[in-house]
Amino acid sequence: MKNRTAAAVALSRLAEQRIVILDGAMGTMIQQLGLSEEEFRGERFRDHKHDVKGDNDLLNLTRPDAIEGIHRAYLDAGADMIQTNTFNATSISQSDYGLEHLAREINRVGAEIARRAADTVSEAEGRPVFVAGGLGPTNRTASISPDVADPGARNVTFDELRGAYHETTLGLIEGGADVILVETIFDTLNAKAALMAVEEAYDEAGIRLPILISGTITDKSGRTLSGQTPEAFWNSVSHATPFSVGFNCALGAKDLRAHVAELARVADCRVSAYPNAGLPNEFGGYDETPEETAAHLGAWARDGLVNLVGGCCGTTPDHIRAIAEAVVGAAPHLIPERPRRLRLSGLEPFELRT
Repeated sequence: MKNRTAAAVALSRLAEQRIVILDGAMGTMIQQLGLSEEEFRGERFRDHKHDVKGDNDLLNLTRPDAIEGIHRAYLDAGADMIQTNTFNATSISQSDYGLEHLAREINRVGAEIARRAADTVSEAEGRPVFVAGGLGPTNRTASISPDVADPGARNVTFDELRGAYHETTLGLIEGGADVILVETIFDTLNAKAALMAVEEAYDEAGIRLPILISGTITDKSGRTLSGQTPEAFWNSVSHATPFSVGFNCALGAKDLRAHVAELARVADCRVSAYPNAGLPNEFGGYDETPEETAAHLGAWARDGLVNLVGGCCGTTPDHIRAIAEAVVGAAPHLIPERPRRLRLSGLEPFELRT
């Protein structure tokens, strides 16, 4: 297995030298394959009682060739880091398909597929390539009631999330991930459960990997779904001392810039951004061209806002190629030095000044 201590050092060195290029959307690329229910099932799940078409994470087990091909396409486009195909691979999300018992295996195999693609390209091209083990937000929220008539109701507990994320993280570690990415955070309490689970998994596995944190701003209010501003969100997760913090998904780059800039101002770590290819159209698709997305991210890079950039929903290898070209020569964001103070948060940030 790859020396992951050396990988962490190599990633830090790369981030000091230039802006790191992330990959683009996995779901977009899978949709383009047009796979049938039978292809999602494969032979192993031929008689499974639930429909599984749309369970993209299951393809790690039934179509690993397709997933590896997508990873390779992004690497060929210039990505330095690829994300595992594990966005919905927690037992909580997989329970929708009756496959919750396979969560750890799906994550382990997903990381192995990405690791194989990364190592093949790294050896052929002589450049470092990294695997980010992705922890998605699950399809439940610990902070918000699913029942408008009962504000106190919850459909998941903190400990249930913590347990699900724990086995997921162990699978990603076993498969060879270089970093753990807690992404598309719409509920910070979910993320806190994930961050606790990651630390516990590190203790159990006897290894510590860099942690990347990426939230999502749900609309033009500039807040996460659970109501936090960017600075409040940072105050809530800064205890994890992440390698980077940033935003992805939801808004396109045009509307996301101000919120990324706010993180760049307050976070004492690197800043990441991988927006959608614009806002979805009336058919749920994305119309922003690679050149349009790259123009936005290139401007952010020249203005010193970011350290890691890539794409989320609707982006393709062409988007990543254009983004990589747009940020060439731009200096990485310089981490600000902020005075040591008590900083807390609810929906808004609080800073105690004496």
